[in-house]
Parts: sequence; structure tokens; C-alpha cells
Amino acid sequence: MKTTFKTKLAALALTVAAAPAFADINIGVVFSLTGPAASLGAETKKAIALMPTSLGSEKINYIVLDDGTDPTNAVKNTRKLIGENGVDAIIGPNLITNGVAMADVVNEKSTPMISIAPIDVGADKRKWVYRVEPSAEVMVGRVVADMKKNGVKTVGFIGFSDSWGELLLKALTTTTEAAGIKIVATERFGRTDTSVTAQALKVQMVKPDAVFVGGSGTPAALPQTTLRERGYKGPIYQSHAVANKEFLRLGGKSVEGARLPVAPVLVAEQLPDSHPNKQAGLAFLKKLEAEYGPDSRSTFAGASWDASLLLQNAMSKAIKTAKPGTQGFRDAIRAELEKTSKLVGANGTYTMSATDHGGYDPSAVVLIEVRNGAWKLVD
Repeated sequence: MKTTFKTKLAALALTVAAAPAFADINIGVVFSLTGPAASLGAETKKAIALMPTSLGSEKINYIVLDDGTDPTNAVKNTRKLIGENGVDAIIGPNLITNGVAMADVVNEKSTPMISIAPIDVGADKRKWVYRVEPSAEVMVGRVVADMKKNGVKTVGFIGFSDSWGELLLKALTTTTEAAGIKIVATERFGRTDTSVTAQALKVQMVKPDAVFVGGSGTPAALPQTTLRERGYKGPIYQSHAVANKEFLRLGGKSVEGARLPVAPVLVAEQLPDSHPNKQAGLAFLKKLEAEYGPDSRSTFAGASWDASLLLQNAMSKAIKTAKPGTQGFRDAIRAELEKTSKLVGANGTYTMSATDHGGYDPSAVVLIEVRNGAWKLVD
């Protein structure tokens, strides 16, 4: 009798041990927290502390890794998150070069990724890759519309000598051609360069009506500072990738008057009540500034927050059909992301489909300028 009881008990123990545990939800995060893009990565990371730590009764863990502004590291991080940590999805990165490199891995490993960087991958890699940032053409088109409105006929370009600079130049070329504005100078510089005097002088020689700086973060302040020191008095436009406090601090008086397109969260209080993202932006800023203090806002934090909103929306439906930690759950997240419809975030409104994994509504974009060391809404 005792032997039979022990046998049954042992069998029961084996059955329990063999049953799969209901795993936590694990979300991988890859940002540039060191290296030339650290100022952007630090801003993007801010929203992680505000993200939900549970979905119903399930715990959510965020595993944050630094790619060091290096695509090779970004790939290593992605493989680690998927292979060792078994993540259900990935948020990040904040750089295009890193995002394009990571896209290969998430497609290979069938894991959904929501990029903060505005990457544009081919149809063969689109299945597992989504993004929250609007395309460069949408953002650059906003400043070109302002150039045209103000009678600009010619523009000079000083931009990064990398994929981000190339993307911005391509967007500027497309949108200025449509607006009847001519690009009369094209100069490049590296993210880590300490001088752009030669490039600035070449641009000034052709006397453009305006200059567009195709950079990001604090390095983008260098061309504007140099142009002003050399006496250039025309309007200077920047890309949306400079919208953080460090750009204002480093640029100081030299970046006064700079105009740039941004997601609405940066100036949420200044938006008209009719703007569709005003209330979502204000709600996010309340959380952000409670955590980090006054004036801690940035569109980069808003972008990662919106990535979380997209993921929460998808996971809340995916969990009804599959368990976290399984391929079925990852498949369901991917499918639900693709069904996103008019989701209102702090940075924009998103509607996705099988052919559009960005789905950013261009009407959310606003134009701002630097006035007295602060961001002010223009239009």
C-alpha cells in the first residue's frame, strides 16, 4: 500500500514538474546609453520607469541593454535578449543604423520589434519590424513648407556623413523639389568632429536663403554655432532629432531662432485644444515630470512611451490566445500590432496595416523654434 502511494506521489510530482510554468512577460530594450548618441538614448530611456509592470495578473520585466552607439553591439544585444532572456518583444533602438542591423535578427528569430528610430526596411524584413517615429520625409517636409511660406528659394545642407544624414538629405531633396526650392550646397561632417569651419565657409560662399542642418543630438549644434560665429544671418532649420535639453544647453545663444519639426508632446501645453494628441501628451508629461522633475520632457521619451502603448494594446489581446514566453505569444503580438487602429499617443496617432508598420498620422507634427533657450510653438 505504501509503495503504491509513493509511486503515485512520485508520478504526480513528475507531472507537475513537466507542466510548463506561466512565464512573466519579458520586454527587451536596446538604447544608445554611451557613445555619440548617448544624449538621445538617455532621453529615450526615461519612459521605461513609467511603463506598466503588469498586464492583468502577469508581471512585465524590462531588460535594458546599452548598444554604445554601435550596430555590432546592437546586434549582440538583440541576440542575447532573444536567446538568453527569451523576450517576447523588443523596444528600440534609437539609431537607424542600429535598427537596420537589428531587423535582420528579429526577422530570423521571429520576435516583434518596435523601433524608436525611423527605420525603413524592405518588404522581406517588414514582418517583425514596426516603428513609432514618423518618416524623415514627413518631418523634413514640415520645415520645407515653412521655408516656402517665408519665401526661401535656396537652401544649403550640412549633415552627418552617415545613414541619418543621408536619409535627411534624401528627404530634403524630395520635399524641396516639390516646393520649388533649390539645394545649392551639400556638406557633410562626422558625429564626433570638433570643427565644421570648412563646411560652413563653403555653404556661406553660395549665400543660401536658409540652411538645414541634418544631424541629431548635441553634435547638430556645431554647424549652427559655426555659421553664426562666421556671420551667417539667414534662418537655420534643424531636424527633429535635436529636440532635447542638451542641444539647448550646448548651443546656447547660437541656436536661438532655430526651427524644427517635432512630435507634439514637447510643447503639449502650447497646443490648441483641438490638437488630437494634446490630452495624451499632457498626461504623459505629468508622469514624466513627477519622476524626473520639471523640464525633463523630450520627444524621445514620448516615442518610447508610445512604443509601450502600442505593445500594451497588442499584448492585451495576444495574451487571450497564447502564453508569454512562447512563439505563439510573439506571433500574436505581431499580428495585433498590425491591426492597430487610431491609437492616440503622446507623440502621435498610429494606424498600421500589413503594408504600413509605421502608421504615423502626419497631422500630429508641429513646428517649433528656440526662443530664450526654450521650445516655443510656431505652428
